[in-house]
Amino acid sequence: MRDIGSRRELFVDHWLIDRLKSTTLALHQPTPREIVIRFNKSWERHFVGYCTMLLDDDTYRLYYRGSPAAEQGRQVTCYAESRNGTRFSRPDLGIHEIDGTTDNNVILHNAGDMTHNFSPFIDTRPGVPASKRFKAVGGSGRSGLLAYVSTDGIQWKSLRKKPIITKGAFDSQNLVFWSEAEERYLCYFRIFANGVRTVSRTTSPDFIHWDEPQQMSYGDTPPEQLYTSQTGPYFRAPHIYVATPARFMPDRKVITPEQAKAIKVHPNYDHDCSDAMLMTSRGGTVYDRTFMEAFVRPGIGPQHWVSRTNYPALGIVPTGPAEMSLYVQRRYAQPTACLQRLTLRTDGFASVHAPYRGGEMLTQPLTFAGSQLEINYSTSAAGSLRVEVQDAKGKPIPGYTLRDAPKIVGDEIQRIVAWKKTGTDVAPLAGQPVRLRFVMRDADLYSLRFH
Repeated sequence: MRDIGSRRELFVDHWLIDRLKSTTLALHQPTPREIVIRFNKSWERHFVGYCTMLLDDDTYRLYYRGSPAAEQGRQVTCYAESRNGTRFSRPDLGIHEIDGTTDNNVILHNAGDMTHNFSPFIDTRPGVPASKRFKAVGGSGRSGLLAYVSTDGIQWKSLRKKPIITKGAFDSQNLVFWSEAEERYLCYFRIFANGVRTVSRTTSPDFIHWDEPQQMSYGDTPPEQLYTSQTGPYFRAPHIYVATPARFMPDRKVITPEQAKAIKVHPNYDHDCSDAMLMTSRGGTVYDRTFMEAFVRPGIGPQHWVSRTNYPALGIVPTGPAEMSLYVQRRYAQPTACLQRLTLRTDGFASVHAPYRGGEMLTQPLTFAGSQLEINYSTSAAGSLRVEVQDAKGKPIPGYTLRDAPKIVGDEIQRIVAWKKTGTDVAPLAGQPVRLRFVMRDADLYSLRFH
């Protein structure tokens, strides 16, 4: 029995599904859009990495690592912002002098290992003081995972000298967020298991005291080198954690020496390739890998087939009423390094897909709270979708049968389902076990919820 209350459920896994008949769970690839920022300042350069995107009210905040030309081996943390998520500007903050000027967007300098993989988040835990509304972690196996706090997301200070977590490799982007569903802070960080890059998780009630780390599992799937995990609560269904890890393919050389020379890639970075995956988790130490295919392919051109490029930024954000955006680092280790925006329809990571010949999906028995059923769906002009409500044993409930269900045709993020006799009212069924049967033709069902 699944108790979904009034939560939105996405079809990114089989959690709510009992049976698929001539339908499939389909992964949807995001659409590449514009370059939102080119990393061409002297304090950024070829090796910008570990980007984080935060939506703070109406401001999109971007954080990333830079490498000043005049400071060999040193790294800095940079900040840019946008009002629409499509074009980012660098504010002249005047905080640090870099390459002979304070007219730059550097927010951390001379902060040791913290600047290698600085990863911030907005703390949504109830009662968090304004002075600690922004938090960040960063560090290495040598330093442990260090913590910083900020009031405004620009001026940062160390929370304490000692690391908050010490058991891990940490040589990647490590991340923390407050889980509304689990009512704890969650930290996902880099470890190695049998020589393979993978992820561990630990939890905390207060951000200071952390449980013993546990390695994440991936079900019955082959081990792969997951360089980053990029895990976070989905903004419309925060009980579902969406991850867009970078899948690293070491020593899989694709480009020729001539191509490497033409794109001016650093000679140490022409012998590997990478793409991005989609995983999800509903808490605990399990990632669901329903989809093993690439979520973001490298794309056309040798500049996309070099080591450590195509790494997604941490953070998927809404950029319109029917659109969400993720951001991917392109052209790593090249003079043309940049960050590109990609888009999906809202909730559109994956769907229950029915072909033209038609098919069905039946949910697990579930209980809900609410008086209306809302769906996010799409059909072709020739396609359709109908919904039947059954009891837990599979018997159609009078007034909500397939015969009572008009065909739904169109493409909407929010559609309230109605039946001929009972209208949109499902309140009489709230709290009792039911099943939902979707009969579909040339259609996709992305999400549902009762409200």
